Formats: sequence, C-alpha cells, structure tokens
Amino acid sequence: MSTETRVNERIRVPEVRLIGPGGEQVGIVRIEDALRVAADADLDLVEVAPDARPPVCKIMDYGKFKYETAQKARESRKNQQQTVVKEQKLRPKIDPHDYETKKGHVIRFLEAGSKVKVTIMFRGREQSRPELGYRLL
Repeated sequence: MSTETRVNERIRVPEVRLIGPGGEQVGIVRIEDALRVAADADLDLVEVAPDARPPVCKIMDYGKFKYETAQKARESRKNQQQTVVKEQKLRPKIDPHDYETKKGHVIRFLEAGSKVKVTIMFRGREQSRPELGYRLL
C-alpha cells in the first residue's frame, strides 16, 4: 500500500466516516455526498485514516495539510539524537605504547557517551591466526 494520502477522486470506497471542516463529526456518508460537501466548501476531501472501517475522511485544505505534516516531520527529525560511532583500527602486530594510546582513546570515547567500534585489520598470513586478534582485545 502506498504512503501517499488519497485526496478527492482518488478515494475509491463506497462510503466514508466524514469529519467536517470545523472538526465536527458528520457521520457515515456516501463518497459522492462527501465530495459534494467538500466542493461546496471549496476544500478538499482528505483520507486521514485509511485503515479504519469505513475510512475516515476530513474536509480540509490539502495544501495546508501537506505543509503541516512536513513541518511536523521536520520538527521530529530535528529532535532526534544522532548516535555517533567512533572507530578505532588496530593491527595484530601493534607496539605496546601504541596499543595503550589507542586503548585510552577508546576509554575516552566511551566516557563521552559515544559508541565505539574496534576493528582489527589482518594482512596476509595474519588472517590465518585470528587468535592474535582475540588476544589483542
């Protein structure tokens, strides 16, 4: 099923539960009557709850409705917090001082609240000895 909101003639059901332009409940009416009421008010018939039986339609200005839903989506995206994943790359043959430095970075990232991904890069014959990587962790 598409996520696009159906409007006016795109609503293909025999009857709908109609909500008037002021928010008042009109009741269950035939689609032709609902379209006529919307046209008389110079507004659009917008399907707001397509999964209900019968579907709920509201008489409103569709352009304004689209704008308000876009604003709500933008506002909710703004309030979401991005999870930051820091990555630290190691090799099996790492110098002890380099290892301690990188370990300190990982600890600092974790204390700051970031998620940390530690990658151990194997080259050549190192790939046949994964236990070196486990020992490193």
